[in-house]
Amino acid sequence: MKLTTDTGLTGWGECYAASVGPDAMTHVIRDVFARHMEGENPENIELMFRRAYSAGFTQRPDLTVMGAFSGLEIACWDILGKDRDRPVHALIGGRMNARIRAYTYLYPLPHHDLAEFWTAPDQAAEAAADCVARGYTAVKFDPAGPYTMRGGHMPAMSDITMSVAFCKAIRAAVGDRADLLFGTHGQFTTAGAIRLGQALEPYAPLWFEEPVPPDNMAEMARVAQSVRIPVATGERLTTKAEFAAVLQTGAAAILQPALGRSGGIWETKKIAALAETYNAQIAPHLYAGPVEWAANIQLAASIPNILMCECIETPFHDALIKGAIRVEDGFVTPPDAPGLGIEVDEDLARAHPYTGSGLHLEMREDPCDYVDGNAFQGGAPATER
Repeated sequence: MKLTTDTGLTGWGECYAASVGPDAMTHVIRDVFARHMEGENPENIELMFRRAYSAGFTQRPDLTVMGAFSGLEIACWDILGKDRDRPVHALIGGRMNARIRAYTYLYPLPHHDLAEFWTAPDQAAEAAADCVARGYTAVKFDPAGPYTMRGGHMPAMSDITMSVAFCKAIRAAVGDRADLLFGTHGQFTTAGAIRLGQALEPYAPLWFEEPVPPDNMAEMARVAQSVRIPVATGERLTTKAEFAAVLQTGAAAILQPALGRSGGIWETKKIAALAETYNAQIAPHLYAGPVEWAANIQLAASIPNILMCECIETPFHDALIKGAIRVEDGFVTPPDAPGLGIEVDEDLARAHPYTGSGLHLEMREDPCDYVDGNAFQGGAPATER
């Protein structure tokens, strides 16, 4: 999204995702802006946050409203940086980190079959080795399906076996040159997550991501206490209120706020400060575009407890921000350019509008398949190629 001041400065922001369709979300964004931000000084981040957070006698985390506000708030910081000719990180504490460790999801290589890749440990190992050759020191994968609306389920034995095979093959391919990041998208019951996590322990993953649905931190804490793999969570959470519950219950040692949903840059800076007091680390999540990525990098540059940042490298994303931020040898150097440090190719963006009606990752209605196994195709389903 694009904001313009009465002095002609423009700022860019991005929402991560919402539980309503794209057309409805557009109206939500406009409503949040008109009610709480239009005509306001972009410096008054705290005031605008409290207006949006409290609107309608709410004063509690609202995923859709705070998602809309997050993108708008990021745009305000872009404006403030440009107005002062300084990068955003210089305005929120300065540069703590000269470079940020990057990680990437495992995607098929050109010779891989896209439909087979997600259940092929040998192909995942090849992709991991390729990432390491390009300098990455951490890779993420999530072979244990299905992605179901039914809440937590007990994994099929075949899913546990496949998950172990993935970890074994990838660990053999990368050795100690890279960390393994095991994702689950909150699919399992507490008992199922413990059962799966304990099976993965011999391969020493750096994290066990969102092992149970994120609406019950006490149960996630039970997983954290029972599995010798650090638990990570936060992609589906918003504001310090929800992240505080993660820390207070001991549910996770690694927080993964998505800045286009978590409340924006200033709110996530507070989340990072809360995490410091619990000796927890931050690994900003990314399953959006390069504007949210730019915000993640600005935050990461300014905090002492950054672990790493997720990165999605595509030619289209690179072109959208004209190559302003790139992963080099597995790390990102925070840009010194004003604001978010990017220049958005608006013509390119307008030439490629999203015309679908689908939400983020669509959850399926079918239950876990205990006979023929399951497959989750990650962020690049076969229908897209």
